[in-house]
Amino acid sequence: MTTAQTLASVVSAEDLEHRTTPPAGLRPWIAEIAHIPTTDPGPVAFSHLPLAATSIVLRREASGRRDAWVLGPRTRATYAHPERPAGCTRIRLAPGAAQPLLGVPAAELTDRVTLLSALPGPAAELADVLLELDPDEVTAFLEAELPHRVTEDPVRRDHRRLLNSAVTAMDTTAPVGELATGLAVSERQLRNLFTAGIGVSPKHYARITRLRQVLAAGGNTPWSDLAHSSGYYDQSHLSADFRSLMGVAPTAYFRGDVPAPTPCQALTRR
Repeated sequence: MTTAQTLASVVSAEDLEHRTTPPAGLRPWIAEIAHIPTTDPGPVAFSHLPLAATSIVLRREASGRRDAWVLGPRTRATYAHPERPAGCTRIRLAPGAAQPLLGVPAAELTDRVTLLSALPGPAAELADVLLELDPDEVTAFLEAELPHRVTEDPVRRDHRRLLNSAVTAMDTTAPVGELATGLAVSERQLRNLFTAGIGVSPKHYARITRLRQVLAAGGNTPWSDLAHSSGYYDQSHLSADFRSLMGVAPTAYFRGDVPAPTPCQALTRR
C-alpha cells in the first residue's frame, strides 16, 4: 500500500468536536474550548490521539451523571469503546497554564487522569459550578471568573510567555539547540520550560506535532511525500515513529485495524 486511506472504522474523539477560540480574556490560560455532543455507543472504535496539552473535561452522561476530570498530556494513543451515551466539554489549557490554573506543573499530570476537584489550583474551586452549566454557558462563566482567581508572579508569567514563543517558533525538523539559541536560552532551560509548562520535552513535543500532521493529512497522499512534508527523514522513520506513538503501523491504523480498546484510566486521587 503506497497511500494513507482514512476509513470510518476508526474515529478520533477529536473528529466529533465542535471547537471554538476562547475570548481574549481567557487566552493567556485557555487555548481552545470544544464540545462533543452526546454520542451513543456503536461499533466504531475511538482513538484518543497523543496530545501535548492538558485538558479539563466536563463529561455528561445521558443518565444525568456529570464528572470533571483533568487529562494530562497524552504521550501515546489509547483506544476505547464507549459503553454509555455521553457528551463532554473539553477545555484545553494553553502552554504554561497548568500551574496557575491547576496548582501543579504539567509534568505531574502527564499520562494521568485526575479529578479536577482534587487539585490545589483555583480551577478546582469552580468544578461544582462548571458541572451544573450547559455547554454554551461554560465560556462566559470562565471569562467572568478566571481573571479574578488566577494569580501569577512576574517570573512565572514571563516563563509562560517564553514557552508560548517557543511553541510558535518551533520547527519540528530543526535541532532543539537552534530553537534555544533563537530564544536566547540554554537547551536545559528550554527543556525545563517544556517539561514544567507542557508536560513533555521539546523533542517529544515535536514528535507528537509531526504525528498529528500525518494523521491530519490522511487521504490519498503517498507515504513518501507525507514523510517528507511532515519532517521525517524517510518513510521508514515515519512508520517507526507512528507505530511507537499509536501502537500500530500507519497502514493498519488507516484501514481501522487498531489495538483492542482498553478500560478508562483509573482516576488519580491526590
